[in-house]
Parts: sequence; C-alpha cells; structure tokens
Amino acid sequence: MKKSSAKKQKEKNKRHGNRFHISGHILLLAAILIIAAIAVAKLAIWNIGTKSDFNPDTISKETDVEALDTIIPLSDSKLEGHEDDGITTVLCLGNNPLTDETGEKGFTSLLASKTNATVYNGGFPASTIGTRYSAYNAEYPKDNFNLPYVAQSICTKDFSGLEAAAAAEQESIYKETVETLKSIDYGKVDIIAIVYDGADYLAGIPSDNPNDPYELSAYTGGLRTAIETIQKTYPYIRIVVMSHTFAQSIDANGNYQNGGSTDLGNGALPHYLLKEIDVSISCGVSIIDNFYGTINELNYRDYMTDNIHLNDAGRNIMADRLAEFINTGRTSAK
Repeated sequence: MKKSSAKKQKEKNKRHGNRFHISGHILLLAAILIIAAIAVAKLAIWNIGTKSDFNPDTISKETDVEALDTIIPLSDSKLEGHEDDGITTVLCLGNNPLTDETGEKGFTSLLASKTNATVYNGGFPASTIGTRYSAYNAEYPKDNFNLPYVAQSICTKDFSGLEAAAAAEQESIYKETVETLKSIDYGKVDIIAIVYDGADYLAGIPSDNPNDPYELSAYTGGLRTAIETIQKTYPYIRIVVMSHTFAQSIDANGNYQNGGSTDLGNGALPHYLLKEIDVSISCGVSIIDNFYGTINELNYRDYMTDNIHLNDAGRNIMADRLAEFINTGRTSAK
C-alpha cells in the first residue's frame, strides 16, 4: 500500500517537473524574441536618421573645384636700388583674352578700373607661349609675336623683328601693340602678367622637351625662357602667370571635344597646367590657376563665346582674379 502511494507521488512530481522545464524554455525563447525586437527597432531608427535639407532636384551652382594658385612674393633683394614711383604699373603679355576686346569691356581696361593701376596691353592675337620653330626662322616672322621673342624684344629694346612682322599683318592691333611696348618706361613697371588661353594646346605645341628645358618650341621651354629673360633684365618686376582656362578642341567632324580629357598628342589641358605650374614655381613666380579656379568645365558656358574665346563676363571674372592678386599684394607690401 505504501509502495503504491510512493509510486503515485513520484509520477506526480515528474509531471510537475516537466511543466516547470517546459515553462523555462518558453521564457528563454521569449527573452530572445524581445532582444531581437529591440535590435530591429534600433536598426530601423538608425536607418531613418535625421531629416536632411538636401533636395535632389536642386542643382547647386557652387563647385568643389579647388584652384591650384601658388603665390610667391618678390624677394626684397630684387628691389635693391630700384625706386618706386608710387604708381602701380602693370604690363599684360598674352593673346586673345587681351585682344578680342580692347574697349571699356576689354581685359586691361577692366583690370585698370578694378585696381586703379596703369595697365598696358601687350597682347598679340593667336600668339602662343611656345614658338613654332626651335630656332628663329626668317620665313616665319609670326614667331616674333610669341612669348619668348616678345620678352627678348622688351629686354633688348630691339623691336625691329616685331615691327617687321606687324607690318605684314592686316589687323591694326599688331602695330598698336608694338607701339605700346616701345613706349613703356620699363623702369616703372611693377608687374608683368602673362595671360594666354589654351592656344598652345590647340596648336599641338609640345608641353615640354625633357632633354632641353629651354626648348623654345615647347610650351614649358618658351615660358621658362621668357620668364628668366625678364628676370635677368628687370629683376624688380614681379611676374605672375595667368594660366589658360578650360577650352575645347574641334575634331574632323566639327564636334567639340573636352579639353580636360582629350589628348591631342601632347597631353590634355590639365597636363599643360601642371607643367605651367612647375615652371612658374621653379622660376620663383606666382601662378593663378584659371583652369580649375576661374573658368572650368562646369561653368564655361557662362563665360565663353565658343570653344576657347571669352565673352564679356569671362574677361570680367578673369580681371577679378588678377585684380585680387594685385590689390592683395599692394596691401601686404604696406
């Protein structure tokens, strides 16, 4: 009798133990589900994030392009023995940015109004930084209009080559520029600005000659030769290079090709820019980057009339950039 009762009690306890065991598993499962639910909720909230003001339908006119300007002051030692007349005098050497418009909306006129400086226009249309021939060729007098020979004429004060070349041109601006260069008192010039567009790139002038850094018929050789010629003769004149802007080439079918990526055989425009920066820095002169910092691939339609020439707005913004350089330099020198 006692044995039967004990057996019944044992079975009863077993049933209660099974119920308790099952209830423990349920509790553990519930805890796991709760934790999972919390994690999912937090993830969902994180994915929602905070409300943004960004409107994908709005296109900003601002760009993240950073200009590669390098500003180098003129050493005080270069000014020793030179008397400052108190008037800022600027000579601009270059091509079409200077010559396409020469009136009130022209580059030099705008620059003068923005700086209150005396500004001379030494530009020759369609000229380049590099020459056509590595040595002067009398059968191609147009090389006289290119930068190395212009610098040579200024420094030797022998303008006979320029005069002869200008006499063969129908456009009067060639003769006018020669007369301007002849009339300048270079002892009073404070700044020479070198202002060329992408004509060297479009003309297929090599960016450089690795075997001769002074190769006149190379872009960098022409620039280096001109800068050092001026520095040797007029060490007190501060030189600033205004780089080319964005430009496009035109293929055989008349289609415009992006100068920022199209290699015409000697590199695309960014390659020319980097070479120009290297020469400027090595010669100790300032360079203002107009390819990225002024008129670039994103905004050129606002500032150009075609694939390379500037409109009034383009000349104005270019003048703004050079005026800032001149006015800042004038302030810091005080």
